Amino acid sequence: MTSTDPTSPDPSGTAEPTAARPTDSPGAVPGAPVHTGTAPALALRGLVKVYGNLVAVGDLSLDIPTGSFYGIVGPNGAGKTTMLTMATGLLTPDRGTAFVHGVDIWGDPARAKARLGVMPDGMRLLDKLSGPDFLTHVAMLRGLDRDTARTRAGELLEVLDLADAGRKLIADYSAGMTKKVALGAALIHGPSVVVLDEPFESVDPVSSANIRQILQDFVAGGGTVILSSHVMATVQKLCTHVAVINHGRVLVAGTTAQVADGMDLDDRFTQLVGGRRSDEGLTWLHN
Repeated sequence: MTSTDPTSPDPSGTAEPTAARPTDSPGAVPGAPVHTGTAPALALRGLVKVYGNLVAVGDLSLDIPTGSFYGIVGPNGAGKTTMLTMATGLLTPDRGTAFVHGVDIWGDPARAKARLGVMPDGMRLLDKLSGPDFLTHVAMLRGLDRDTARTRAGELLEVLDLADAGRKLIADYSAGMTKKVALGAALIHGPSVVVLDEPFESVDPVSSANIRQILQDFVAGGGTVILSSHVMATVQKLCTHVAVINHGRVLVAGTTAQVADGMDLDDRFTQLVGGRRSDEGLTWLHN
């Protein structure tokens, strides 16, 4: 990786990405990504979050290239969700910051968040509204006029297989339907970067295929998708780049091929984070 391009992955595929050099321009934020052409879609710089004696995220830095389909993977409790909520301005870091296309999420939150679409895992929605009303409401909060908001809401509900739900309240949606309408809320204002925490969880196979197609088209049109997932097969199939997180730090990051290092991504993940156990001693389970 050349030091002048903060978006290039480590060619070895085994090291945490090198933080970008501070820009020399007057008044620049120290540690901000260097503008050598296209700034990273999302640049994390020294993020730290500590809860008591637990370091949830420890001095984490990562560059996510513009136009990539980026997978964030790690075991339970690795710090993925904490990292993403800090990176998108939903959780205040103890130290560090994040840049959305070069805009500091904490220094200029309105401008940075306008470029972001976010679907946190387990996000509570306005569930006393119907799907159409909820998406229209979110779109208008994002600055769209009412007619445009309604049109986009209808289009999203159609492609997400929610049009038949009609005026049904979100409180009466299934878990999969709730996940899909939350995705619609992340997309409705036409962001350039979409951050999704476990987007396929509880979603049926047909809807999953539709969501994959929507996201692939979004990336093909120049957008950037960042998703966390525990399903390695999905990540390996969809993502152009991957970062493996454990104990609040980046173990490895790069293109999916580099990170997999000639292995199945599931096996490579296990090799990196460990933790696989045998069933030795559970003889009472063997019939």
